[in-house]
Amino acid sequence: MRHNKHRHQMGVKKEHRASLMASLASALFRHDRIETTLGYAKALRPFAEKVITLAKKAAATEDTAKKLHYRRNALAKLRDVSAVHFLFAEKVSKFLNRQGGYTRIYKLVPRKGDAADMAIIELIEADDQGYKAVEKPAEKAEEAVAEKKPAKKAATKKATAKKTATKKATKKVASAEAEKADEAK
Repeated sequence: MRHNKHRHQMGVKKEHRASLMASLASALFRHDRIETTLGYAKALRPFAEKVITLAKKAAATEDTAKKLHYRRNALAKLRDVSAVHFLFAEKVSKFLNRQGGYTRIYKLVPRKGDAADMAIIELIEADDQGYKAVEKPAEKAEEAVAEKKPAKKAATKKATAKKTATKKATKKVASAEAEKADEAK
């Protein structure tokens, strides 16, 4: 059965798609970052990460036959000898300490001519922390919350004033009754 096989077809035939992915991946490995359409970037991500994994496997093994095998597999996908050599010789050191997730996609504004969604796809360094935000100290966070509270409306202020006056009157009555009870004893 061919269930779940309809991923990233991009409206072209298989041969055209393979050639397009090889060209985009070669450019990505050479320049570390390329600008393309969002659909192409999403299709390129798994393709490029599988080739990077081949380079990592080749770097991890000592067997020259396996290294050659991984290099030939990458060459079959990329179709560019210089890009494969560049990846296997120089770029692979960036990814040795990273367990997957070698690329990142940033969305851009649509292209002017045809309004196609644009994106930047880039290679990530091994020590990149990602999108994690720096945590603020608790005091600054509380101050920020206090500043963000909107001002209450006049009607709300009047209602609050009435409640406060009612509470004060109730306390006065209670304290007066307590004094009378003390005097009666």
